[in-house]
Amino acid sequence: MSKVIAAINVTINGVCDHTAGIANEELHQHYTQLLAEADAILYGKTTYQLMEYWRTVLDNSAEQQSMKDFAVAINKIPKIVFSHTLKSVDWASASLAKGELKETILNLRRTEEKNVLIGSRSLIIQALNLNLVDELQLCIHPLIASKGLQLFENIKQQMMFKLLKTKTFNNGILMLYYQPLVGG
Repeated sequence: MSKVIAAINVTINGVCDHTAGIANEELHQHYTQLLAEADAILYGKTTYQLMEYWRTVLDNSAEQQSMKDFAVAINKIPKIVFSHTLKSVDWASASLAKGELKETILNLRRTEEKNVLIGSRSLIIQALNLNLVDELQLCIHPLIASKGLQLFENIKQQMMFKLLKTKTFNNGILMLYYQPLVGG
């Protein structure tokens, strides 16, 4: 049975904004490895559209190798997109979700051998509220954002977590690996 991993970048003040991070070779390598250990990633519309940027990196020989490696990994992994407004997606490895988040996660958990990733703030919140997350990976960037969405808005109840491990990157990024404690 697959493990459901919610992974997201966040600033010190809890803001989720894919444009406010400090991406470098080490971080790209980390996420390339995370994708290699998964069979699928779930995105909401906004994050999916932001991630489409990586399609352009595949064709750009000027990019650094770690970015190319990440672009190959993100291009390859099946992406399931949850949206009420998108009618189609044109990335070959992407598809629109056919059901609700809960049934999709439960089905993937049963049928996939590797991990299932959740990479959008809104889906992470929903999955946490449904107690469907096995591991939460917070990638904390050492900066304060002046604006943006707070990571844990709309959490319905107090949740407790067990710290599994940490990883520190050379540029000051801190990766925290947590396991939700059901009934905390």
